[in-house]
Amino acid sequence: MDNRPLSDTGLRFLKMHGLGNDFVVIDARSGANPVTPALARALGDRHRGVGFDQLAVILPAEGADFTLEFWNSDGSKAGACGNATRCVSDLMMRDLGKERVTLTTARGRLSAERRADGLVSVNMGAPILDAAAIPVTADPLALPLTGAPIAVGMGNPHCIFFVEDAEAADVSGLGPKIEHHPLFPERTNVEFASLVGPDHLRMRVWERGAGITLACGSGTCATAVAAHLRGLTGRQVIVDVDGGRLEIDWREDGVWMTGPTALVFEAQLSPAFLAAL
Repeated sequence: MDNRPLSDTGLRFLKMHGLGNDFVVIDARSGANPVTPALARALGDRHRGVGFDQLAVILPAEGADFTLEFWNSDGSKAGACGNATRCVSDLMMRDLGKERVTLTTARGRLSAERRADGLVSVNMGAPILDAAAIPVTADPLALPLTGAPIAVGMGNPHCIFFVEDAEAADVSGLGPKIEHHPLFPERTNVEFASLVGPDHLRMRVWERGAGITLACGSGTCATAVAAHLRGLTGRQVIVDVDGGRLEIDWREDGVWMTGPTALVFEAQLSPAFLAAL
């Protein structure tokens, strides 16, 4: 991988996705971090920019292989992004010639590895169930909302509703209302999940700062944790999202998430695009 984030002809980037949850990735290990809220918004525009659910910036790290910083398409920062973490970890394992890497995010120190079947697993850390740390201004396990959802933190806040049929959930209608509900001072991601079999869930998601996405890694982890806390599943769960399937395993050392990754293309933003910001 060419580590130069900025060249004479523009800003280099990669486009990746995990189950249709798509990302722009900028490698800034060898130079200054070029990302600003304005650049994130411009890049995230699917008509005038590149388009993404999240933007991931690779930065140098002390005591780890790399650091990741995440941005939403509305120009706000994201504390965690599980599928982007898996995608970039796959990229970095190939770049560094490793089968396991460590990284730091706003979530703390994480680890990722490639399984024998080629799928990439990442340890997203322990779930956060303390109200102030999520943050939410009520008991996370007894939120005063219709539908009795559960709040779980995975480096970012999640509000999980268990419904009879996730396919029929009003994600576009309820998602933004819950995202901006006063209970969540930093807004929240919103998940709608239903049980389709033993240790098998169907989930759809409204992401904070992004809207409906085909998959949300941290949201899938939060949903699996909430399902176990509700007594619906064990700690190992298969979750079907709009873009495919993720495997979640809530172990003693954290919540592990496993699934596929894809590198779509590499390109450069033009000087004219950057100058217009």
